[in-house]
Amino acid sequence: MDALQAVQRTIRRYQLINPGDTVLMGVSGGPDSLCLLHMLHTLAPKLDARLHVAHLHHGLRRTEADADAAFVAESAATRGLPYTVVQTDVAERAAQTRASLEEAARDARYAFLGRLAVEIGAQAVAIGHNADDQSETVLMHFLRGSGLAGLRGMQPCSPLPLAKTSNVESPLSVASVRLVRPLLFVRRAEILAYCAAHSLQPRFDRSNEDTTFFRNRLRHELLPLLEGYNPQIRRILNSTAAVLADDYELLRSDLQAAWPAIVLQENSDRLVLDLNAWRGLPTALQRGVLREAIRRLRASLRNVHFVHIDDALWLLHEGKPGDRMTLPAGLQVVLGAESFAVGAEGLQLPAADLPQMDRKWLPLPGPGTISLPGWQVTTTLLASSNLPTGWQANTEPWQVWLDAEALGPAPTLRIRQEGDRLQPLGMAGHSKLVAELFTNAKIPASARDQWPLLVATNGDIAWVCGLRIDERARIKAATQQVLHIRLHKTD
Repeated sequence: MDALQAVQRTIRRYQLINPGDTVLMGVSGGPDSLCLLHMLHTLAPKLDARLHVAHLHHGLRRTEADADAAFVAESAATRGLPYTVVQTDVAERAAQTRASLEEAARDARYAFLGRLAVEIGAQAVAIGHNADDQSETVLMHFLRGSGLAGLRGMQPCSPLPLAKTSNVESPLSVASVRLVRPLLFVRRAEILAYCAAHSLQPRFDRSNEDTTFFRNRLRHELLPLLEGYNPQIRRILNSTAAVLADDYELLRSDLQAAWPAIVLQENSDRLVLDLNAWRGLPTALQRGVLREAIRRLRASLRNVHFVHIDDALWLLHEGKPGDRMTLPAGLQVVLGAESFAVGAEGLQLPAADLPQMDRKWLPLPGPGTISLPGWQVTTTLLASSNLPTGWQANTEPWQVWLDAEALGPAPTLRIRQEGDRLQPLGMAGHSKLVAELFTNAKIPASARDQWPLLVATNGDIAWVCGLRIDERARIKAATQQVLHIRLHKTD
């Protein structure tokens, strides 16, 4: 099968171009895009597609870039195709956004293509990524650390990426445009052979030889080195990407099925998710939910690394209510009692997710149950010999086992008072202000005044509920009776 037949098959199999479509072609003038232009122009009558050529002059490489733009304009005009050539200053864009030239150029390119696609009513944007680009992309994502979404590489058809800075008035109109890669299964050598066979004389961008760029180092240094271990490394990388793309689709289907049961609130600023429902998912879906939350809040964000997701996993399994961590692009995840939120820095959980007193104090039954707004407090008295296995490694912040004698006959729950202190377990009897504990745990200021504190009969604070217990109330070798206390939501 020759290259043109392979492209026809790709277009048909993945429905890249439909009858009546207007297709905007990104053409740089290099071998890949010139091959794409020639092929689509050849196939356009059979596809019933209208073509429009687009070229972005990056403001780099001076006279060479000027010649590239003129070459693309001439290539379109000689074929009777409409074209648009626009110049931008990528170097200035990189300086303003503190991005690399590679990132700034990519962002500028997709902003331009998205804006122009909307202006001309294009249904698809076609670009010249090929099979060698795919193997480089997969390897690049592997080296940077990525999940399935990155390791599956580029797809033949995907939504047009939203640029970080774009003048397109309606992101929804851009999101409806398909980004298509008809050459994705054609090797670079086949593209060069096609150009030679059809007397095409592409432009060559010398910056593609500059190994200060990460992708160029992969292309010219690392991949040739890996070919010394396995000459088929590019084919293997592409095959791996194809397998992982199928796995990703399965995981994505499961994620979409689970999403409605996990998401409690969603808007443009934050997502609030059910913690217990999330914890009940397989780890792969837990990661998927976190990545999806980030994607929905920061659609233009790329390269969410494994470490970000792994740190969030640890927090949501091992952290305490009020704990939070930073994610990329100005996002945070904050842990609550029964839910967690992902959103812009400084976000707060809904107050209903945290236990709050609706009175100044409340007697604690032993044993028995009392109610707080939306919560229940259950106590059980047991002999120290009947403590459950593993009680010392308690991972549930809303339950404790305390020395019943240290609590005395009439423990209570009360709200905080000015100057409240406790002796946190593990601090060798040193005391700490409850206010300082709230600050360190990042408890929302609005929730602190009504936060329940367990107070022993003698007035000592025995437990700042959900956060820390007091050294004096801990279970000791001489403890005979234990009071188990558990808070849990009722709605």
